[in-house]
Amino acid sequence: MTEQIILLPNGIHLHVQAELTEKPVVLFLHYSGGTLGMWNGVLPLFGSGCSIVAPDFRGHGRSDKPESGYHIEDMADDIFLLLQQLGIAKVHIVGSSMGAEVGLCLAANHPELVQSLVCEGALYNEFGDYGLFDGTAEEIEQEKARVMERMSMRADLVYDSREAYIDALRVSYETQNLWNPVTAKFADSTMELREDGTYGNRYLNRVRMAYMSGYLDLRFEDYYKRVSCPVLFLPSEDEWANEKIRASIKEFGSLVPSYEIGHLPGAMHAFVWMQMPKEAGGMAKAFIDKTEKAAIAG
Repeated sequence: MTEQIILLPNGIHLHVQAELTEKPVVLFLHYSGGTLGMWNGVLPLFGSGCSIVAPDFRGHGRSDKPESGYHIEDMADDIFLLLQQLGIAKVHIVGSSMGAEVGLCLAANHPELVQSLVCEGALYNEFGDYGLFDGTAEEIEQEKARVMERMSMRADLVYDSREAYIDALRVSYETQNLWNPVTAKFADSTMELREDGTYGNRYLNRVRMAYMSGYLDLRFEDYYKRVSCPVLFLPSEDEWANEKIRASIKEFGSLVPSYEIGHLPGAMHAFVWMQMPKEAGGMAKAFIDKTEKAAIAG
């Protein structure tokens, strides 16, 4: 597996991990605030039968962090340009949370490119049709403003040493029973040494806010209507327990050529790929393998 920084035609540098052969390409897209390091426990399941591409999105990991351009459309354009740079004409996508949203956008805008889509995210809207928040148009706008105000108050935490940074993440993950060798390696990938000698997370709050300002208005049904590949939905335990989310998944599924729902008991949103990498990765790989076999047969 090679790692490199690739300059896109739009001027953005993306950090990418890839292993390209003649085998089908699987594109792994991480969640908001994550890095390509989240796939450490999953990639070995795909290595023998697939080519692999795993980028850090703009604003994340070791990729560029421009002042703007954090709508899922912008990030999907980055990934499309990256695939062109790598000479890739067809991909299967495994997306986690925001990565599922970007993958969905890519599949809608370039249906000829995407052969299958695993969505561990983009399962419901925040507002409007298929949304979780009930209220009038005025109440919706007020809630959006409250969300953004709360987010603006978050500070980018600073630590005096690498050890202090890792310890803080370890304590947070341990409270959720998430600390394991995979999350430990992932935690290290989120850390950066800053010019003043302090340590902090590579994911800055200004990037989070820029992404969220677009996310709150997303209507995923507008994207699913333009998807032409099979979709696997992977809700978390909490999402599957929510009647509204189960209903929205089925509505979104009705908009695509075919879909399946995979449910892993105890799965946590976004973290499932590090929480139970063999189970989640195995489910995604089985879906991709089945899609490949169907394409060959038909």
